[in-house]
Amino acid sequence: MKKKTFIIAISIVFAILIATFTSTYLLLFNKPFNVASPTFIYIDNDDSTDSVFTKIKSNLNPQSMTGLKMLARIKDYDENIFPGAYRMDAGTTTLEAFRKLKSGNQTPVRLIVPSVRTLDKLVSRVSKQIMADSASIAALLNDSSFIKKIGYNYETLPALFIPNTYEVYWNMSAENFIRRMEKENRNFWNEERKAKAKALNMTTTEVYTLASIVDEETANNAEKPMIAGLYINRLKKGMLLQADPTVKFSMQDFGLKRILFKHLETDSPYNTYKYAGLPPGPIRITSTTGINSVLNYSRHNYLYMCAKEDFSGTHNFASSLAEHNINARKYQQALNKRNIK
Repeated sequence: MKKKTFIIAISIVFAILIATFTSTYLLLFNKPFNVASPTFIYIDNDDSTDSVFTKIKSNLNPQSMTGLKMLARIKDYDENIFPGAYRMDAGTTTLEAFRKLKSGNQTPVRLIVPSVRTLDKLVSRVSKQIMADSASIAALLNDSSFIKKIGYNYETLPALFIPNTYEVYWNMSAENFIRRMEKENRNFWNEERKAKAKALNMTTTEVYTLASIVDEETANNAEKPMIAGLYINRLKKGMLLQADPTVKFSMQDFGLKRILFKHLETDSPYNTYKYAGLPPGPIRITSTTGINSVLNYSRHNYLYMCAKEDFSGTHNFASSLAEHNINARKYQQALNKRNIK
């Protein structure tokens, strides 16, 4: 009888163990997330366990949170919450998800540094992609002592940024963002590019500045080396660049459709109709295509250009002022015909 009772007791204990193991296994190794594609959970510095779980519930639509809550309680997750971006998908188990969160094993994200007209727009776009907010990034970019330490002033600062897509950790600080941009700038300006800049008798910042004008002149990448060659010809001859985009920049009026004589009188060091040489710094965040167009400019004899009268976004080029004046009249007539003032 005792033996039978003992066997029954062992059987019950064994059944309980199996049930517990099965239940635990299902809690930890289930795949609870209902997502159609990989989805990021973004954890901030001020998040708590509850707010993390709220984000998981909102973004991953889990069938159950029981396993995650159990692990968080057992492992004291509330005491060690690591900010960052964590990618989960439909195949992620509860245990895998918790281990990522608990260890701070975040997933790198793609940071797109855009080619835009102003630093304000750059800051706005970047701050939407990383944890650092626009105020903290802008504060650094407006700190003259900080930007001096990294080798720039307010006028040349746009030349720090090389538009591209970078892999970063989402929780990077504003300062870490700037440091990463310094690193990518050094990587871009390799020995080959620096040698080409030196052959032009330009610094890398001066190349960037000229490229910013080229970028503003046209969106047609095939034409950019031609335009770069034209401005280099003018620089070599000591001629004024007379670049319309620098007038728009001087006036901070990028919507100008027609440059008039009164606009050319704007008194600004950026106005290349009044001041010789390159402006004090770039007039936009320059594309790599624009930079490479300057470094690999087209060799020709053109000194003048004018937008084509068909409004195709391309230009008529000329070697003489007389030829240029003919092209300019055609364009002016086209503007008048469309009543563009």
